[in-house]
Amino acid sequence: MILIVDDSPENIISLKKVLEKNDFEVDTASSGEEALKKILKKSYVLIILDVQMPGMDGFEVAEAISGYSKAKETAIIFLSAATADVTLITRGYSSGGLDYISKPVDMNILLLKVKTFYRIYEQSRALNEMQITLRQEIEFRKEAERKKDEFISIASHELKTPMTSIKGYIQLLERSLDKNDKETIRTRLHKVQNQIEKLNLLIADLLDISKIESGKLKFNKQYFSFDETLDHIIEIMQQSNPQVKIVKNGCLSREVFGDEMRIEQVIINFITNAIKYGPDGEEIHISSEVRDQEIHFSVRDFGIGMSEEHQHKVFEKFYRIEETSERFQGLGIGLYICQEIIDRHNGKIGVKSTAGKGSEFYFNLPLSPEKEAIKILS
Repeated sequence: MILIVDDSPENIISLKKVLEKNDFEVDTASSGEEALKKILKKSYVLIILDVQMPGMDGFEVAEAISGYSKAKETAIIFLSAATADVTLITRGYSSGGLDYISKPVDMNILLLKVKTFYRIYEQSRALNEMQITLRQEIEFRKEAERKKDEFISIASHELKTPMTSIKGYIQLLERSLDKNDKETIRTRLHKVQNQIEKLNLLIADLLDISKIESGKLKFNKQYFSFDETLDHIIEIMQQSNPQVKIVKNGCLSREVFGDEMRIEQVIINFITNAIKYGPDGEEIHISSEVRDQEIHFSVRDFGIGMSEEHQHKVFEKFYRIEETSERFQGLGIGLYICQEIIDRHNGKIGVKSTAGKGSEFYFNLPLSPEKEAIKILS
């Protein structure tokens, strides 16, 4: 938009008519004071400013505008009949004017100058937008590089931990073999097996994240018994973690359409996290039911919980809660993979939690319309 500032109504009318005829949007002010009020409220690309006005003259208006951050980049063209006065012209440029046009105004010259300023403005705006986009891209890539380095560091540490444990237990096993201590051998073999399983899960997560990034995470969907799968998981998890009481609530008597192995992966992740972040000896509640043509599954613990801020971010890739990262192992990708799996089943995943009172992770899966159709027809 262009602002014309002139105390002469005739000048305003003639300039406005010519500019609007050439498709420019125009606003007007009949005094310096009125112009300043408008500049505070609106943004202008160009101000055509009469020098000789009663009250505030054009130079005073220009100097006042230079103090407004909103109008610092606005171009100013001065209009004056006193073109012979070099002092006036010099003052005009020093007060912020970019050009000078003498009265009576040659409309062709005025239009040429206005179009030039508009072209410069459009180019400057495009350049600024490019700079902002480039800055954002650079910041994203810096940030991405930082996350990558952090992830490599965490992954290296997390992989070394079970490997170090396995090496230590094998050395102890060698000593136990020499003593023929079968009970100790059995105990240490069990510990080795647990560490190998941890290592296997870490490697599986790394492979899954790679497949997700490359779009190659495959799903083999078919009908399976959700309840049978869940019972099998609970049995294994209870045997591996006898210190925790796993309580199952509800029962699904119907089959589910999905990738059984991937759904099992999500359930194991939920239970593993509940055991990890819940206090020893406490219960873990596992619930499953049908709600509004959806399967609702949840795992609730009574452990450390998390704040609302962490609840919004916990499914992000590589996200780890800083306060617990030193106490609990993990790559920060397990829940991200779970979200990808549930999303690919057209489901919903989420968490409800209160700091200090535990967390409840859940997912909803839609019942298959194909299965419902088969039931109706039969």
